[in-house]
Amino acid sequence: MIGVFDSGFGGLTVLKEFLRVLPDYGYVYLGDNARAPYGNKSAEVIYEYTRQAVDFLFKAGCELIIIACHTASSRALRKIQQEYLPKHYPGKRVLGVVVPTVEEAVKLSRYHKLGIIGTSSTVSSGVYKKELEKLRGDLEIHEQACPLLVPLAEEGWLDRLETRMILKKYLRPLKVKEIDTLILGCTHYPLLAREIIRIMGKRVKVVDPAKAAAGKLVLYLGRHQAMEKKLSRAGKLVFYTSDDAHKFKELGQRFLGRSVGEVKKIEL
Repeated sequence: MIGVFDSGFGGLTVLKEFLRVLPDYGYVYLGDNARAPYGNKSAEVIYEYTRQAVDFLFKAGCELIIIACHTASSRALRKIQQEYLPKHYPGKRVLGVVVPTVEEAVKLSRYHKLGIIGTSSTVSSGVYKKELEKLRGDLEIHEQACPLLVPLAEEGWLDRLETRMILKKYLRPLKVKEIDTLILGCTHYPLLAREIIRIMGKRVKVVDPAKAAAGKLVLYLGRHQAMEKKLSRAGKLVFYTSDDAHKFKELGQRFLGRSVGEVKKIEL
């Protein structure tokens, strides 16, 4: 099984793309909705929450986990990979969404002027800037924290005037800098992509982290046959949440783009 972890609903946009390009595999999704959002929490708390989620998913039968949450990817992934896995799960793997996203952004950028929008925690971590600069040393990078977008997306305020006004305020500084590529540094933001693209204009390439992660997962499994052979091909989907299962099922359809089956409530 492939595990997909997010602090809430946003990772369902990533799972949606996985199901599109790799529909035959089995997936376990865990949304830590009871403790969301992660974006305003300390690095220590984010790591501990992420470690608990990773532990749960491995015990649920996963061999490979994708941390779909950008905040968890930026604040906890490296420590999970370098310290936790070697001690506790040496044969298993945990991947994130940041590296696939920055690789796609650099590939698309024509003039090397990139913008990043994300939660306050993701932006303050500087992880996107660091990863981008590993790929190219001549990039002009501008970051913008957008703390209101996650709750707006989860409330379903996608086409509201208030949401458009907030998006314009957040995106204006990046438009002034004349970026040519914009990274959606949060898994919730693809739900707002249509309005973001309209505001930024046709000349700005917008990078969807879900599509970038799905493309890289296909390549990863092709390169790591030993891991690929461990994965179930039953096409099974299992959903867990740390909050209300009924609410997860109801709102989850909006993010997944299809009906969500049985959802089980768990405690981390």
